[in-house]
Amino acid sequence: MPIIGRRGTALASRPATRTPMTDTTADAVPEATPRLEHFPVSFFATVMGTAGLAIATHRLELLLGTRQIASLVLGGIAAGLFVAVAAFYAAKLVRHRKAVVAEWRHPVRLSFFPTISISLLLLSIIALPLDRAVAGVLWTAGAALHLTFSLVILSTWIGHRPFEPPHLNPAWFIPAVGNIIVPLAGVPLGHVEISWFFFSFGVMFWIVLLTLVFNRLIFHNPLPDRLLPTLMILVAPPAVGFLAYTKLDGGVLDGFARLFFYAGIGLFLLVATKIGQMARIRFALSWWAYSFPLAALASAASVFAEIIGGTPALVLFVALYAVLAVVLAILVVATMRAIAAGAICQPEH
Repeated sequence: MPIIGRRGTALASRPATRTPMTDTTADAVPEATPRLEHFPVSFFATVMGTAGLAIATHRLELLLGTRQIASLVLGGIAAGLFVAVAAFYAAKLVRHRKAVVAEWRHPVRLSFFPTISISLLLLSIIALPLDRAVAGVLWTAGAALHLTFSLVILSTWIGHRPFEPPHLNPAWFIPAVGNIIVPLAGVPLGHVEISWFFFSFGVMFWIVLLTLVFNRLIFHNPLPDRLLPTLMILVAPPAVGFLAYTKLDGGVLDGFARLFFYAGIGLFLLVATKIGQMARIRFALSWWAYSFPLAALASAASVFAEIIGGTPALVLFVALYAVLAVVLAILVVATMRAIAAGAICQPEH
């Protein structure tokens, strides 16, 4: 889901074969300048996580029949966070263009640029009940930007750039997830056929990458510790796929919808088997990879409970929401402590 010297060579001069997702950990580091140069694009994951919590909270408020205050506050925080992170990254682009180019050329960090467009799409979902015009602008900007990112990144992957199995990790799902998110606001805004296009493209993208990622996880070296949290991203495509499909299909719970939902639950349980290993790693911005997939699964469970009815489905939603709230609280505290310690936005070691 993320505030923001120089020692040795700049980020742009580092080898492209390094695999860590970000350059940020919670280890104490000496004061250095300028930290803006090392402000990672993955900071937009904090916007995704916060927006995801706002959307899931809105679902909880609808379920409980309470006033929609908490979700509005969280949505406002997500919007403010987007503005702040975008301002920092724009400043980095102006003052440290080579560092931004280095991120774009990095085989792992490249996948995090679509977090910018996904953040816009999520904000459009939050804005939809409040102002359709604003939601429409955010959706149009997010969809257009995400399609551009998807095509350019996919073209890069199948081009002549040197990619190796260690570079492949669940973060490569991020471009696919964004395409599947498009219908969530696109359908209510009346863009049904465009939404079907994005959904179809994203699902195709996801199926291909799912095979590649599991091949890498099974037959190659384990993920580095700082990339372990990205395993949670496996949950996002089927969870969002369920939400998008039910939106496109008028809320019908057919076999295809169930396939998406139960695939998300199954992958969540699979990732949960690694919780002991994940709990032992040091804090890094990669921890925010826990947030949005959990939020998507909680929202999917709320829609599933609304359609199918019954206590078990309702209990599942509440349990997932509780886990999401605890995880977000831990992430916020850990991130603020890392910021106070000057331990993020530092060069890789």
